[in-house]
Amino acid sequence: MLYPTADDWRAAPNKRVLLFAMSGLGKTHVSNMLRDSGDWYHYSIDYRIGTRYMGEYISDNAKREALKNPFLRDLLLSDSIYIGSNITFDNLSPVSTYLGKPGDPTKGGLPYAEYTRRQAQFREAEIAALLDTPHFIDRAEHLYGYPHFVCDTGGSICEWVDPENPEDAILKTLSQATLMVWIRGSDTHTEELIRRFDRAPKPMAYQPEFLDAQWQAYLAEAGCRADEVDPDAFIRYTYASALAHRQPRYEAMARNWGVTVTAEDVAQVGTAADFEDMIAKALETR
Repeated sequence: MLYPTADDWRAAPNKRVLLFAMSGLGKTHVSNMLRDSGDWYHYSIDYRIGTRYMGEYISDNAKREALKNPFLRDLLLSDSIYIGSNITFDNLSPVSTYLGKPGDPTKGGLPYAEYTRRQAQFREAEIAALLDTPHFIDRAEHLYGYPHFVCDTGGSICEWVDPENPEDAILKTLSQATLMVWIRGSDTHTEELIRRFDRAPKPMAYQPEFLDAQWQAYLAEAGCRADEVDPDAFIRYTYASALAHRQPRYEAMARNWGVTVTAEDVAQVGTAADFEDMIAKALETR
């Protein structure tokens, strides 16, 4: 690992970490806190995806919808108005909105083929954004003068890697550049994440094989055609299974490539010094 011991971590003049976990366990919260401390550069994978790799897809999709309106169509075609996404670290909804949900078009659903096409676009974008991490570490230090660096990943990082393969290209790149830190949630956290998702289901990215299995299982259980699927009902159906699918993958990533902290520990972090102490303890107990 980049910092084999707690002493190595504490003595390092340049601290570089990557946080991974399910969405909702504190990755972005602690990344924002570190950024606000003034010495940490915050690299958001989802922001990079939305601005660099999927920005054109997102804006073109918005234009496509606007062109269906005769009034807006005339203005767009005459270059009288401009449509673009206003994505920020705190508002990444343009990405999830573009990903969408499969099912009944009258309920906002996408045809399954289009849905999986966008899933594939997101997969390529997320892998590219992850592999950009060393480049942003260099930019953070040499262009902007930040001594420390935190990479705030999306929950789907575990879908594109093989944590048991010591030659996995993504994990090798990330572990050579950062200390990989898993934020582990408890059963209570899992239950709360499911309740929160049930109240406001939002699009996610899935491993293709897992998604196809869930889609076929849902069609069989619901006894409906693909274009009759309630989009929200399907992603609610899939969410708990996705958590169970991802948990062992996160565990293997932490076991083979990094360290583990708990969501309870992260919730107690209020300063950069608190964060550094938490990571030191994780290294001591690894």
